[in-house]
Formats: sequence, C-alpha cells, structure tokens
Amino acid sequence: MTLADLRLRDFAPVSMMTGRATRVTRPAAPIVDVHNHLGRRLNGVWRAPDPDALVALMDAAQVATIVNLDGEWTEELEANLDRYDRRFPGRFVTFARLDWSDTKTPGWGERMGASLTDSVRRGAGGLKLWKDIGLRVRDERDELIFLDDERLEPLWDALAETGVPALIHTADPVAFFQPLDSRNERVEELLRHPDWHFYGPEFPPLQRLMDALDAVVANHPRVRFIGAHVGCLAENLDWVEQMLDRYPNYCVDLAARVAELGRQPRRTRALIERHPDRVLLGTDCAPPEAADYELYLRFLQSSDEAFPYSSEEPPPTGRWTISGLGLPDDLAARVEGDNARAFIPALAAGSSDG
Repeated sequence: MTLADLRLRDFAPVSMMTGRATRVTRPAAPIVDVHNHLGRRLNGVWRAPDPDALVALMDAAQVATIVNLDGEWTEELEANLDRYDRRFPGRFVTFARLDWSDTKTPGWGERMGASLTDSVRRGAGGLKLWKDIGLRVRDERDELIFLDDERLEPLWDALAETGVPALIHTADPVAFFQPLDSRNERVEELLRHPDWHFYGPEFPPLQRLMDALDAVVANHPRVRFIGAHVGCLAENLDWVEQMLDRYPNYCVDLAARVAELGRQPRRTRALIERHPDRVLLGTDCAPPEAADYELYLRFLQSSDEAFPYSSEEPPPTGRWTISGLGLPDDLAARVEGDNARAFIPALAAGSSDG
C-alpha cells in the first residue's frame, strides 16, 4: 500500500513525545461523581449489573458517592432507589427524570411539576433534564419545546420548593451543530454516531439552546442548576465563566469533557481558580471503572503533558492528547468532592467517606 492509498480510518499515528506519566490514585477528598448512569432506561438492562461489585470498586477508588441520573419516575424510580440509595445509604443519590411523552395534551407543564414533587417525596435527590428538550420533544402543536418555555414554570416552582438541583444537558459539542465536511473536527465520531449530528433546518442552532439555558438560570435564582458537560459548552469557557459570574445558583460538571478541557489546561485552571466552589467532578462513564477515576485525578492533579485521554483507537472525541491542570490540593479537593457535598442537599444529608 502506498501513502496515497492510506484511508483515514486506518491512520493510527504513534506519538513520539516523551514526557512524565504520573499515576494518581489518591483523591484530595473523597470523590463525588455527580454524573453517572446506573439505571436501565435505554434498553431495560441495568448499567451496573452487580451493585456489590460497584460499591467495592468505589471503596477501592475512594469514591464516596455516585449520582445516578437514571431514576425516571414512579415505579422505575422506586426500583432505582431500592437497588442503590436504600440498599447502600450515603453511597448513591438518584435523580429523577420526567415523562416527555406526555406533552401532546395541554397542561403538561403542571404535570411535570407534580411529577417532580412526587419523585422528591419518594426519595429522588434531584432532576436530570436531557438534550431531547430543544432538539426532539414537541408539544401539542408539534412545535419544539425549549427550556425557557413559559409552560415549564410549574416545574421550576417545584424545584425551588423542594430545594433539589436540576442537572441539565441541553446541547452537545459545537462541532455537532456544524456541517459534516472536511473541516469538522469530530467527523470520525459523527460518522460512527450519525444521530449525534444536529445540523440542518430541522434543528435549532446551538445558540438558541444556550440562550434558553441562560434565561432559565437567570429567571429562577431559587433553583439550583448544574450545567452538565461543562455547561454544555466546553469549547467556549468564556461563555461558561460569564454564566458562573452572573448566577450564584449555577455550577458545572466536568463529565465527558476531559478531552476538551485538557487541550486548554491553562484556561481551564483559570476558570476553576476564579470559581473554586462551582466546578464538580462527573465522569459519565457507565458503569465506571477504576481507570476512569484515575484519568480524572491525573487530569486534575498532575502537570503531565500530552497524554492520551482514552485507550480507544482512534480516540473517541478527536486525535489529540491532553495536559493536566496541576491543581493544588485545596482546589482539587473542592472539585473532586467537596463542592458537590455543599451544593447538592442530598449529599450533605447522607454523606459518606466511602
């Protein structure tokens, strides 16, 4: 085969860089993973098949608590609470979801608020809202529903009254909203997952989704909000920082964005230094493995440069490496667990050192 015949899918360059490789296994504080999926919402199969084995892994990795974002509602919520929260007190906090198939008849906003209140009464520690709001979910007029829809006011009222946070994933990486062509940095990933591509007249622009998130956080200061995946805009930390500057009721998690943050380590560290109490560790690795937590600890605590963020070949996000932040122990402790324990009431009430 000549070089002219080399296909992109077969291109697997090996880095010639030589650098320090620090293995970080000890967190600066017991870990809280605020973004994980342990339920059976996608295919009816539990994402963590053996809860006892998961707790043993948590003990070994010094993970105090995992937030399970797959609680659903009513009977399925009860099943998640029984399997995790009630069986292992303090080790899991399950967040509820909402039944978005129930938006074809008027009054759905009130029903959403009532559902959240019922879920908290059952034991849910928060609410997970996903990107189908704004991209997929439609109302009785077959129009897209956005987070800033006034009909959702009963939901925000219920969140304010119960005091539980809403963790919101409202958008995906910027490249997912761009044309799928030779200039798209995530082209390999999107070819593997064409349903992640949101470019075209049937989808709103990314800015519309971010504006809706901004409006909801601004208009509901009594509600605790967590912006998933670095506020859903890890490529633009100026935007993320502006929201953190304006809204004391807003935090962000790091879940599944180490690849983005690790190629801008100085800017990422500056964001954490400016808002040391507002960044939370999450992994989105379901079920998690010890190596997942070691990667996050290496990223946060070490000053290593140009190391892989994944063992997959090619790397899932893009063909680049990342560098560590080198956070001091006090900042690392906040991100790795202390901030979550302060921001999420259920964690403060049932905290465990694992």
